[in-house]
Amino acid sequence: MAIQELIDMPNLDFIRLKSPENPPKVKRHILKRKENMEIADYLDDQLISFLDVETRDDAIDSLIDLVHERGILPNKAKFRIAVMHREQLVSTGIGMGIAIPHAKLSDLDDFFIAIGIQRTKGIDWNALDKATVRLIFLIGGPDHRQSEYLQILSRLTMAIKDVERRKEILKAETPQEVFALFTAR
Repeated sequence: MAIQELIDMPNLDFIRLKSPENPPKVKRHILKRKENMEIADYLDDQLISFLDVETRDDAIDSLIDLVHERGILPNKAKFRIAVMHREQLVSTGIGMGIAIPHAKLSDLDDFFIAIGIQRTKGIDWNALDKATVRLIFLIGGPDHRQSEYLQILSRLTMAIKDVERRKEILKAETPQEVFALFTAR
């Protein structure tokens, strides 16, 4: 079974096995059940924004500003640099009109997901499928909780693969309607 297949399995968390035979530098993992983790646990309707921007950078900046205004980001400039560095490595436009920009920093206490819904034409994001982006899920969190981070990415990806959910998000009129789409299923 491939590692990605294990990551995609529901209710699994990866933890590092540390022992004298397996020093911390060696990346070996064992499986541990993590129950009841839901994407809604990382969402807040105050972190959902309807956008009307021209560029990828404008969309990212709008969402970072939103998260910073809510007091979640202690250093917005540092977070922006980390997100943009990740974008330079490879586009976070995953296809289907979706982008998942993300970064982890040591000074973040917990994970968050901010959602941007582009109201007008899609944004060029250099996505894998070359489609423009209208749904942006900005993820941030502490850099020492990799297993939780992977689980969030996996659960979010599973949630947004649902075509009907994506259509409903784009049709939503309020942040509360968007939030409800992640709690009702």
